[in-house]
Amino acid sequence: QHPERVALCRDGGPLRYGALDRRSAALAQRLRALGADIDTPIALCLPRSPQAVVAALAILKAGSAYLPLDPEYPAARLRHIVQDAGAAILITDDAHVAAMDGIAAQVLSIDALDAMSQDAVSAEPEETTTAGGLAYVMYTSGSTGQPKGVMVEHRTVENLVHWHCEAFGLDATGHTSSVAGVGFDAMAWEVWPALCVGATVHLPPANVGNENIDELLAWWLAQPLDVSFLPTPVAEYAFSQSLQHPTLRILLIGGDRLRQFTQERRFAVINNYGPTEATVVATSGRVRAGQVLHI
Repeated sequence: QHPERVALCRDGGPLRYGALDRRSAALAQRLRALGADIDTPIALCLPRSPQAVVAALAILKAGSAYLPLDPEYPAARLRHIVQDAGAAILITDDAHVAAMDGIAAQVLSIDALDAMSQDAVSAEPEETTTAGGLAYVMYTSGSTGQPKGVMVEHRTVENLVHWHCEAFGLDATGHTSSVAGVGFDAMAWEVWPALCVGATVHLPPANVGNENIDELLAWWLAQPLDVSFLPTPVAEYAFSQSLQHPTLRILLIGGDRLRQFTQERRFAVINNYGPTEATVVATSGRVRAGQVLHI
C-alpha cells in the first residue's frame, strides 16, 4: 500500500517496502525453481541483517518454512539441525559459505541471489500457504540437550502479530527495533508484527553485537523508537546505568528472569515470557517498581 515507506533501516540506509517486496518475491521465484515447496524447511544461516529478513520473507512467499540458524553455532550443531530437519536448501552469505562445508544441503549465497534478483519479477509466486502451514521451524536445546525442532504454523504467528500490534499500539507510524539474533525466536516477534502494519524496523550496525552492550545501548538510545525489545540482561544493565530512552513508550523484556526493578521509567516495562512451542509469547504483564516480579 505504501511502497515508499521505510521497512528496514540499518546504518542509516533504508530498505523501503517496495524494494523489500520486489527483492523477496524475486528470491522466492528462485527458490521455487530450485525445488522449494510448501511446508518444506529452508535453512537460513545469516547474521542479523536486512538480508536475513529479505530471505525469510522470500521463503514464506515460496510457501516454505524458514529454519533459522545462527552462524556462530558450532559446525556439528549446524550439520545436525539441517540433517534432522531435512532441509535441502541452505541460504547464507559470502562470508559464511566456507563454514557451511560438509552440510548436506544445497548452499546458496544470499549475496549472489540478491544480485540476480534485481531483474523485474514476472509474477508473484503461487499462493500455497495456509493457516495450518508451517511458517518456521525453530530448534531448541530440548530437555536432554539434544536439539529438537519446534514446528510453528502461520495461524499462531498471525495470532502473535495481531495481539502484539493491539496490545502495544504498533501501527504504520511506529518505529521498533530488532536486536535478537536470527536463531532466537524473538526475531519473529520483533519483525513480523512491524512489517504487517507498515512500521519501520531499526537494526543495529553489523559490527555491534549483543556482547558489545555499551555500543548496542548507545545505538539504541539514538533511534526514534516507540516500542522496543531488549533481552532481560541487557535491559537490567540499562536500568543500572539509569538510561532513559527519549522517545520510547514501551520496553519489552524477556528471555531471562528479571531479578529486580526498583525505579519506574518514563516508559512502560513489559515482561513477556513464552516457550518456543507457544510461538514466542505466552504471558505478558507490566512490571511495577518495588512490586512482585512475575514472568
